[in-house]
Order: sequence, then structure tokens, then C-alpha cells
Amino acid sequence: MPAPELLHTPVLEWYAASRRDLPWRRPQRSPWEVLVSEVMLQQTPVVRVLPVWERWMTLWPTPSRLADASPGEAVREWGRLGYPRRALRLHAAAVAIRDLHGGRVPEDEATLRTLPGIGEYTAAAVAAFAFGARATVVDTNVRRVHARAVTGTALPAPSLTRAEVDLATSLLPEDDAEAATWNVAVMELGALVCTARAPRCPACPVADRCAWRLAGSPAHQGPPRRGQAWEGTDRQCRGRMVQLLRDADGPVDGARLRAVWPDEGQRDRCLDALVADGLVEPLAGDRYRLPA
Repeated sequence: MPAPELLHTPVLEWYAASRRDLPWRRPQRSPWEVLVSEVMLQQTPVVRVLPVWERWMTLWPTPSRLADASPGEAVREWGRLGYPRRALRLHAAAVAIRDLHGGRVPEDEATLRTLPGIGEYTAAAVAAFAFGARATVVDTNVRRVHARAVTGTALPAPSLTRAEVDLATSLLPEDDAEAATWNVAVMELGALVCTARAPRCPACPVADRCAWRLAGSPAHQGPPRRGQAWEGTDRQCRGRMVQLLRDADGPVDGARLRAVWPDEGQRDRCLDALVADGLVEPLAGDRYRLPA
């Protein structure tokens, strides 16, 4: 394993020169802007998040502003980001921030984790990127960079392990601000250079000390990685129903809603799940709407 300090300087220097200019990374950004970006970026690329994030910040620049809106408005403005339950969770978190924390995003990880829908990763990311804390932030990109540069494997394990978290913690610089920058620098390196399918090793700032490269770039030995299916899935069915309600000016007749999907059993199952998840509200007379 390379000594952490042998990785810090080249990665941090690369980040200073090559990082993307994203609004939630700018010095004037608020903790709320960081929190919203981190929730939106889960399993969603930056190019899709950016216009939706900008729209949300125009509509709801503070947690209290979002909390005063309806959950249905949050789902409507989520657009086509996918996994719209994230919109409901952000709305619930905004209500908790308004009602329990005076409208201010909490600073420490433990308190952040008490917010609805905020797990260990998001709490650590907000503590690091919004408040400059020395927190361990481990996403898919970070795991891949660590797997290659430090452990010498092509890809990390299918699920996050305790060993990976411990490794990420051991690699953190001691200085709080530098540790926060290191976290985002490694994420950026994984997103732009150390990609899953076509790593750009000649452009990597630590290519000369990468354990995977030094081992001859061995092929992945674990189970094959398969992309998530979309056509014909429950996700696609649910997405069509939510999109119809999102585009509607008011409640939608049940027959119109059911017409978006041909498989009756799958359609009814998905509609029941949307109601159970709080994404769709049934009304009298076989009508449906986004949650009020």
C-alpha cells in the first residue's frame, strides 16, 4: 500500500487544476445547497442533476421554503431524475430542519443522520463539503480509486465493506480542510479519470504508484457487473405513472393513469407501491394526484 502522503499531493494538485466548476462546490454555496446536491447525485450523473438542482435552488433556496411547499410540488420539480422517493425524503428533511433545527442544516454527522432519508454517506458528505469536517466519504467513485490505487484490484466488491471504510479513513489527511478537499478530489478522479469501463490511466496523477497498474492491470476477478435493466421493469412502469401525474394540472382519472402500461398485474402492483410510498395520493371517484 502506498503511503497516504504519496497520494495526497499529486491528487490534490490534480484536483486544483482539473476540477469541474459545479455550483454546489463554490465557496459561497450554502449547506442546504450541498445537501440537496448530494441527495440528487445519488445514482444520477451530474449532467442530469445540474438543471434540476438549479431549478430547486430558485424555488426553494432554504430548507424552510421547501418545507412550506407540498410534497407533491417536490415530486413534480424532481423531473426525470429517477428514484422520486428522494424528493419526498428531501422534503421531509427540510421539514425537520425547519421545525427542529431553526431552519439551519446541522453541522455534525450524528445530527445529520437523524434527518429523514439522510444516511451515513450523505451525512458524511454534508459534514465534509458544507462544513469542512474531517469525515470519511465513500461513494462508488472513491471505492474504485481506492481499489485500484491502493489494493490493486480492478473493481471494488459489489457492496461496501467495513475494510473499505477503514481504508478510506486511514487515507484521510490529518487537517480537516485538507481532508474535506481530499474526499472530493478522489471522487472527481474516479468520475473523470479512473472510470469503471475505460480508465484514462495516462492522465492519472498517481499512475506511477497505482497498485493495480504496477500489477499489470489485472482483469476483474469477481462476479460480472451488469447494468440495471430499464425496459419493462417496475421502475419504468412507476416512472410513467408519476410522469403523467407530474405533467397534469390536477387529479388524473384512474383509467387514464392505468392506460400508460399494458400489463395489468404489473401496473396494479406498481400503483399500489406508489401509493404505499407516498408518491401518489388516491382520491374519491377513482382519481389520483401527487401528494398534497
